[in-house]
Amino acid sequence: MHANNFMTGGMGWGMGYGWIIGIVILIAIIWSITRGFKLKNNPTPTEIKTALEILKERYVRGEIDKEEFEKIKQNIFKISNKTIF
Repeated sequence: MHANNFMTGGMGWGMGYGWIIGIVILIAIIWSITRGFKLKNNPTPTEIKTALEILKERYVRGEIDKEEFEKIKQNIFKISNKTIF
């Protein structure tokens, strides 16, 4: 038996370590798929509206009057001051 075949179990260098490459490729595929789902489900910063922006839009459209606008705005500021992220 040749010395090189004896040391690698007769399979050759590529066959002996080929499973490592397969695992690395499999991990890369799984990572790519899960990353794609995360990016698809997260809204972009331009899609995120704050409560105050939505309130202003409702006021401009005439859905609420100035008194209701001011009341809701005060509630938003009270809630945002209590919330610590």
